[in-house]
Amino acid sequence: MPGIVRKWRPSLGQVIGGALLGTLGMSFVGLVVLRIVGPVIGYRWGVALVGAAILLATLMLLWLLMRLLLRPIKDLADRAGTLRRDPMARAGPLPHYGTRELGDLGDSVLAMASRLQAREATIRSFTDHVTHEMKTPLSTLRAAAELLEDQGLDDTTRKLVATMAGAATQMERQLQALRQAAAAREPGHHGMCHLADVLPDLVAAHPGLRIVATGETQALPLDAKGLGIVLQQLLSNAKEAGASDVRLEVSQGILRVTDNGRGISDGNRAHVFDPFFTTRRETGGTGMGLTIAANLLAAHGAEIRVLPEKTGAAFEIGFGPV
Repeated sequence: MPGIVRKWRPSLGQVIGGALLGTLGMSFVGLVVLRIVGPVIGYRWGVALVGAAILLATLMLLWLLMRLLLRPIKDLADRAGTLRRDPMARAGPLPHYGTRELGDLGDSVLAMASRLQAREATIRSFTDHVTHEMKTPLSTLRAAAELLEDQGLDDTTRKLVATMAGAATQMERQLQALRQAAAAREPGHHGMCHLADVLPDLVAAHPGLRIVATGETQALPLDAKGLGIVLQQLLSNAKEAGASDVRLEVSQGILRVTDNGRGISDGNRAHVFDPFFTTRRETGGTGMGLTIAANLLAAHGAEIRVLPEKTGAAFEIGFGPV
């Protein structure tokens, strides 16, 4: 596990207390020295000598504070920024150990990052393993259904075979959605874009929806491809819910998406981002669309939530400061 290089470190209290005592001590010692050397070399030269000594001591104190506080904090902030941009990036030990408190903080942050990376790797590995192992039995099931369909079957058996083929198709969709959800957890859409960059594609992909946009020239901290994936999913859900109008509003790093469809019931609102939760299972819904959108946004420091609307559905995406 990566950590901070183990060396002796003063406590934060010792550093702050030493800085305060050093500041007071320099003033007191300067007055004493001035009274001693002033009559000998003259007060003007005495003041100059004491001032130069205090300046030199202050610069030394500044160097110590920068080494013990500023440099380790900056190094830790740089590593946190790297992990925010790429959660799977390797965060090595800090070269500057600072105080004991900063050392403990650095160890905790890097240990937390290491555990999160291990968890992400486990999730991706498990997803890849499951989807790979399920390919063969699904292919066998589909082939068997196709062979049976070519035989002379009665209506009851034919319906059973159709149910088998439909189940195989549904499982393939679920596995594909699972792969997409796992991939969405990995950041790959860093950049800036505007709502106007994705509007033409949204309009072309959803000709049955009237899309009204405001604030489309405001910058959002996500590239156009990533924003398009999220909005395509939200608009597809709106269309499935019977919406004819969708409104997209961008204001101060927040994107709101509202529609005039059937909306989301109070009982379902808390579960819409849960994996495999869907009210359209019988029509081929996988229940992973909003999970994929939420994972993609979370991987880029954004958050999506459902707003309680009386009519239609409303989602709010918070991107934070741009």
